[in-house]
Amino acid sequence: MDLRLPAGLSALLGDEGSGKTSLLRLLSGDLVAKSGELRVLGVDVPLSTPTPSWVFWTDLRLPMSDESTPGQCWEAFAKNWPTWSEASQNALAKALQLTPHLDKRLNMLSTGSRRKVGLVAALASGAKVTLLDQPFVSLDQASIRVFKEILTNLGRDPQRAYLIADYEKPADMPLAAVLALQAQEACRPDDMG
Repeated sequence: MDLRLPAGLSALLGDEGSGKTSLLRLLSGDLVAKSGELRVLGVDVPLSTPTPSWVFWTDLRLPMSDESTPGQCWEAFAKNWPTWSEASQNALAKALQLTPHLDKRLNMLSTGSRRKVGLVAALASGAKVTLLDQPFVSLDQASIRVFKEILTNLGRDPQRAYLIADYEKPADMPLAAVLALQAQEACRPDDMG
């Protein structure tokens, strides 16, 4: 596969089981490939070794963080991201109306609020490439509008790329590229190499 991701905001589209999440995990190093390269801003990075300082991806449900507060989650992420912006973290938390929930454990939050904690982490990381797997799921309409506005503004940065994986192209957002996966060509973790 030859995937070219330009700077700005792009969409990765595909039906259920087409391999969207597997591809994001592969690009982030969460799912390790046996060979291949990822080029980020002209620098080749082997896919066989994780590249956390370049590419950010997380399961937005944050399944391993039930007992953590949002602040504890962000603190754990920040330790691995030298480009982490606490100012962005705080501004995003406020914009997404998370501030009333900062002292609650994640297992006490709604699914939408929990996913917002992951979205704040993704955008505060300062990664060159940010991979977002179905970022609008479980968000209320007001939060979707705010998050789309934030992404649109961030997508203007010529030194960063944001890839949204979803079933359909996000409406009302300028996209640098639209990539599509077909279910019959899906990458299964045991087939990747």
